[in-house]
Amino acid sequence: MEEIRKHPILDVLEEISDARRLYLNVHECNCMKENTIIRHIGELDILNIFPNIAENGWGYHRLIVFKHEDFEELLRRLEKWGWVYKILRKAPLDGFIASSLILRADTLFSDLTERQIDAVLTAHRHGYYNLPRQADVQTIAEKEKVPRTTFQEHLKKAENKVLGGLVPYIQLYRHVSPDKRRRLIVK
Repeated sequence: MEEIRKHPILDVLEEISDARRLYLNVHECNCMKENTIIRHIGELDILNIFPNIAENGWGYHRLIVFKHEDFEELLRRLEKWGWVYKILRKAPLDGFIASSLILRADTLFSDLTERQIDAVLTAHRHGYYNLPRQADVQTIAEKEKVPRTTFQEHLKKAENKVLGGLVPYIQLYRHVSPDKRRRLIVK
């Protein structure tokens, strides 16, 4: 933990431990460096279901793989980098996993700044997300007495972050057959 606390990139948000394990929730990571499994997973049509666990020198990843070719490519990359891996379990995906994953608010909103949250709520209050739109960015900025460019920047950054958090769920949903999608609809 002392080494982790001194790390220039890692920002520990939460730390929980018991007699055997230490659980960390960090804000930044080295995930996208060239030689990381997270980077390779992100470049393929594979979903990494967090949290990832490190225990006794092993990293554990739960993956959802849509195409066998992508999984084979991931294994080729691991071998190329000299990593040792062991597949502990494989189960078929029938499409219903999408409805069993919990969509958590912190997954979608924890990276938003207060100004970005305010921009989304303000845009919604003014009917920006209605069809047809009841206001445009310029009109909302004038009513709120803020520069249009500033308001638009906060709004776009917030939208990008929220949509980025939704992409894994959209990917899962895309792979569900139309018949199964109809059965997933909550009435």
